[in-house]
Amino acid sequence: MWSPPRWLLVGVALILLASGAFVATTLDDSGPYDRTTVTISDGDTGSTLATVEVRIADTFEKRYTGLSNTSSLDPNEGMLFIHDSEATRGYVMRKMAFPIDIVFIDASGEITTIHHAEPSDDQTFRGSGRYVLELPHHYTTDNDIAVGDQVTIPDEYR
Repeated sequence: MWSPPRWLLVGVALILLASGAFVATTLDDSGPYDRTTVTISDGDTGSTLATVEVRIADTFEKRYTGLSNTSSLDPNEGMLFIHDSEATRGYVMRKMAFPIDIVFIDASGEITTIHHAEPSDDQTFRGSGRYVLELPHHYTTDNDIAVGDQVTIPDEYR
């Protein structure tokens, strides 16, 4: 029975290990989050309702992780999830330790849906939009933010 030379087996094993390491490092795009400021305005009057400092989740890895490794949000802090296109989306509270508001925003910046979400591993919060803004729990209620209001997102994230 023929068996391949030992050096060939070792070479193939090294190539497979190197390939796996390369794939693992290129897929891990979590890195530090960019930060920016978004402004939320009344959809009818244009008056400013709130200004929020947000972390940007613009890669698959960052969107998947979201706020899971966060213990809380400061009063005017949030996370802005950026998707390539507008669609109906489902968000979950994977490994979340605190409740939040989940705000779906269309490509023009209009708020389409607001959820006041309690931590739950098995509930999906749905809405339509290109962007999703996660804020402290009841932040939208406390600041009179409603469906139809506008979120101004800096051009570099549009």
